[in-house]
Amino acid sequence: MSHDVIKESNDRVVTITISRPKKKNALTLNMYTKLTEFINDACSSSEVRVIHLRGSGDSFTAGNDLNDFMQNPPNDENSPVFQFMKSLLSAEKPIVAEVNGLAIGIGTTLLLHCDLVYSSVNARFQLPFINLGLVPEFASSLMLPLLSGYQRAAEILMIGDQFDAKTAKEIGLINNYFPPDKLSNEVNEVIESLASKPPIALRETKRLMKSNNALISKVIESEGKVFRNQLLGPEVKEAITAFFEKRKPKFN
Repeated sequence: MSHDVIKESNDRVVTITISRPKKKNALTLNMYTKLTEFINDACSSSEVRVIHLRGSGDSFTAGNDLNDFMQNPPNDENSPVFQFMKSLLSAEKPIVAEVNGLAIGIGTTLLLHCDLVYSSVNARFQLPFINLGLVPEFASSLMLPLLSGYQRAAEILMIGDQFDAKTAKEIGLINNYFPPDKLSNEVNEVIESLASKPPIALRETKRLMKSNNALISKVIESEGKVFRNQLLGPEVKEAITAFFEKRKPKFN
């Protein structure tokens, strides 16, 4: 539903809110489509200078809605999730992410492609792909080791446990964290600062820093092929079945 993703425009800033709080803002295919539309519209607007991405309630996003995802798996690069990845990767305007609470799966990997990221002190991050019989996505297999070092990335990607805001800052995933009641004010100050900068210089600065986007796109494509193959395999079937049966999976 379109109301699961809300767009608000105010003084050169577009705020995109993932708003499905009863499901911890878990993402469906329709929500990916709206996110892509809103990001592309903001980038094509001459009025918009900054994109503000956040979640409603007590979560940023818990990642994919597993029911929706398994009923409509991404079959190719034209699927809504990959279109969303492309829109975020190619966005010319600065994107500021405000992470309150859970950021799971793509809720964490998408932060690698935002320009500035701030979280609440009680935020929790996780890349649980291995626990679902899957592999990293959104170029996290490339970008996370570059940020944190190989061993730290291996711990995050191969064990798949949650980590806190302090760890996220240590590895460079977020810029800073704040008490929940102060997070929005701190983020708004950053956004106001960005919106006041010379817009052409701001876009060009981002473009120069994103000179490795071609490589990142290739990695996303490569990950996507393995990801889709895994979706058809027995490991994912067992992991998802165990998840819904609330038991530990058994991988033979």
